[in-house]
Amino acid sequence: MPALYSPAPCSDPAPGTGPAPSPGHTPSIGHTPSRQRLVRRDGSGDVVFRHVPAEWLLLVTDIFTTLMEIRWRVMFLLFALSYILSWTFFGVLFWVVAIANGDVQNHNSEPCVYEVRSFTAAFLFSLETQTTIGYGFRGMSENCLSAIVLVTVQDVMSCFIDTFVIGIVVAKMASARKRAQTVGFSHCAVINLRDGALCLSWRVGDFRRHHLVEGTARAQLVHSTVHSTGKVEVRYTDLVLQQNTVILATPSLITHRIVPGSPLYNMSLADLRSGEDFELVVTFTYTDDTTGILHQTRTAYTPTDVHWGELFQEMIRVTRRGYRVDYSLFHSTARVLVPIVSAAEYEQKKQLKLNSPRHSPRSSPRNSPRPQAPLSDRDVNQNRTSDLLKPPSVTVELADGDLPHRSHI
Repeated sequence: MPALYSPAPCSDPAPGTGPAPSPGHTPSIGHTPSRQRLVRRDGSGDVVFRHVPAEWLLLVTDIFTTLMEIRWRVMFLLFALSYILSWTFFGVLFWVVAIANGDVQNHNSEPCVYEVRSFTAAFLFSLETQTTIGYGFRGMSENCLSAIVLVTVQDVMSCFIDTFVIGIVVAKMASARKRAQTVGFSHCAVINLRDGALCLSWRVGDFRRHHLVEGTARAQLVHSTVHSTGKVEVRYTDLVLQQNTVILATPSLITHRIVPGSPLYNMSLADLRSGEDFELVVTFTYTDDTTGILHQTRTAYTPTDVHWGELFQEMIRVTRRGYRVDYSLFHSTARVLVPIVSAAEYEQKKQLKLNSPRHSPRSSPRNSPRPQAPLSDRDVNQNRTSDLLKPPSVTVELADGDLPHRSHI
């Protein structure tokens, strides 16, 4: 029989991101140090692009996406600067108009803008015009056509700025990235026996009350190889999932059956702990039933995150009021006995065990039919004569009430 392995339970990879490990827990040892990730645990890419041609031009050309990707504090700073700069710009223009009309030097002349005799007054008039405050001290006159045109242009520009700012804020608040944070994966993936075969599985769940309409899971095995020449080769291999389309009414288990054709078919526990260097990138693409927007959640598992010989604990309980899901057990696992050999070697040993002589069916001499000697012609004639001399047998049924009586004559 293949050797069995019982590992340590799945632990929290980072403080504050899940349930704490049990007291006295000893983490698994023997794993190689985790390599640089291609995809971080939160789903963001760990790739830095350098020397991108016309990078600033690309950011300015796609300004909407640029503002969607920047941080909130940077976005608020840019929006505040856009308003302040627009007030200052038109304030300077109103001050220039006042100087050209002589309103600054001669206070007795008919002004273009009332109560605008300095740059401060011109800035305040620009702010009041763009924000439609209107304190009642400053206002336009009919003497200067240039000032009237300038106020009209500022009003149109203020409408564009307000529309752009409100649109960016609303789109950023409803972005798919924020919704993706409410759909998560388990901290680790596990390998155990299911229906007599080794399987790799992980858990995905929705932490909000509003369930998803439909979701599709996908998994890729990423191998990176560094050659002696310095060339880095990255290979992507798709894993076949048993049930890749799910509705997350409850947390679901995504399973890959390690069968012939799987890239993990020849991987054993020793290979996982020492020689294997891969990254399992898993994604879940789904539609939110509240907004109808398409989202995607992703994460990655390294060999240290794949635990051999563990099983996810049950989260769902059936009560009189319905189904109850305990999310405190979302990352919890239990130890189970699992062969430490690869799936290929495990299947080979099972076939050898089934084909061994002690498992082959044996013939029992008591149940085997004994050969009978052929009858002679004399015996055949005697049997026919005895059959002719036998009296006929007649069955008579006498009905007495509901119970029939049978008698043989």
